[in-house]
Amino acid sequence: MAVPVVENPFAILTLIAAPAVFTNASSVLALGTGNRLARVVDRTRVVSKMLQSESHDPAETPMWRNQIVRLEKRAALLVRAMSFFYTAIGAFAAASLVSLLGASLAGTSYNLSFDLIVGASLIVGIVGFVCLSVGCSLLVRETHLALQNLSEEAGLAKSWLK
Repeated sequence: MAVPVVENPFAILTLIAAPAVFTNASSVLALGTGNRLARVVDRTRVVSKMLQSESHDPAETPMWRNQIVRLEKRAALLVRAMSFFYTAIGAFAAASLVSLLGASLAGTSYNLSFDLIVGASLIVGIVGFVCLSVGCSLLVRETHLALQNLSEEAGLAKSWLK
């Protein structure tokens, strides 16, 4: 039999702790992703201005074009990742709220309602976890594209040293 919330005031905190931690993690990732997107926008502007200027070496133009294409892909991946992180934030916040409601009904005679709330909390929590995982995998893909651009630029810089 369930212990009423009145007898164990920490039951509510226990039920909402995991979604709250995941909400915080999703928020931090969304913030970092927003910063990464801003850096991609800045870098795109720099490369575009450099291509417009007449001071760049025409032999390097294909490399810079490839970088612009990768920067577009990176921006798209980052926006998608942010969408997933924001969905995860909402899902984990909803899971916390539903868990809180379930904890308050635990000591009552509403068994059917309690079972539905537990199921809803689990489903919303799973949605949040999947969104968090997908967002992280998109960040990994974006990082690989950034590394390709960095490798090309490092190769160019090394060629100048010869």
